[in-house]
Amino acid sequence: MTSTQAKKRIVVKFGTNLLTNGGATLDMTMFKNLTAQVAHLHREGIEVIVVTSGAVAAGRARLGALADRRRRDIPFRGVLAAVGQGRLFQAYDSMFAEEGVVAAQALLTRRDLSDRLSYLNARNTLLAMLHYRVVPVINENDTVALEEVAESRIGENDTLAALVANLVDAQMLFLLMTRDGLFSADPDVQPDAQLIRRVDHIDATVESYAGGAAIRGSGGMVTKISAARLATAGGTDVVIANGLEPNVIVRLAQGEEIGTFFPANADRLESRKRWILSGLSIRGSVIVDDGAARAIRERNTSLLPAGVRDITGAFERGEPVEIVSAESRRIACGITNYSSQELLAIRGAKSGDIVSILGHDYGAEAVHRDNLVLV
Repeated sequence: MTSTQAKKRIVVKFGTNLLTNGGATLDMTMFKNLTAQVAHLHREGIEVIVVTSGAVAAGRARLGALADRRRRDIPFRGVLAAVGQGRLFQAYDSMFAEEGVVAAQALLTRRDLSDRLSYLNARNTLLAMLHYRVVPVINENDTVALEEVAESRIGENDTLAALVANLVDAQMLFLLMTRDGLFSADPDVQPDAQLIRRVDHIDATVESYAGGAAIRGSGGMVTKISAARLATAGGTDVVIANGLEPNVIVRLAQGEEIGTFFPANADRLESRKRWILSGLSIRGSVIVDDGAARAIRERNTSLLPAGVRDITGAFERGEPVEIVSAESRRIACGITNYSSQELLAIRGAKSGDIVSILGHDYGAEAVHRDNLVLV
């Protein structure tokens, strides 16, 4: 793991199982332990942002007998989140106050980050909080984000943590759970499963190690691997570790090797490319042939119309799209120079033929490499 002397900004994500310590209600002893560790780093001059789960669990505990555990419908989860969100932040606020630290609640939805201007506003607000020595406590706004319009929801808080890490240029992201990290198999089923200490590249083998979702919460190892891919592509180191490990946050910040480490596979990206990488504003997909996929991955080239095989979705010129291989594997995101209808017309064509086909052109590239980010 890299030296922590350079680790000045860290995002820490706490899962529901961790905050309840495996129980049905928020565990205040656990809250005190975790916030004390964050406060320790805060006093050392390290900027820490907390991404938290637990609102639904807090709401279920508050409603008591009214909270039918068999109900899974979206409006009811919205009720639980609304009831629990205040209690969740109240726990953070009181525990941080005991440590002499000011905390601030920030609720985000997919729409907040999919629009470029809102994305920048969220970034500026969070950076201002850090400037004024405030610890942001972030959660997805489940009260409105759980509506049936799927596009409004980020997904779960592992993804949210990765997006926040990219949003604020964090050097490290700690995804804390109640398991020691990524194993070669489910250790509950196979006791001889091996802890994977380091993952330099997330491939099909690594993905196969991920098991199902956790008992509580909406995340599991699958979502953590996905979050690690997103954050490392944006230049953030990621660690998946056991939050029950004594003083784990401080020890990770000091460079101790705990859990599973995913080193960043890209230099820090400028803000516009991180927004593209987030994928929250993707309007469609551009399917490319094998030659174009190799050129983009290996030589970081632009995507030319000749390499385009097909289009899915509807988008306009200047909107973000994902670039997908013939095997349906996402390889990049970028800003397209042409609309979906225009790309359908010029797919497979040479760049010199664009004008004769469309009657105009916006450049030789379908997606220019300056507007393209590998994933």
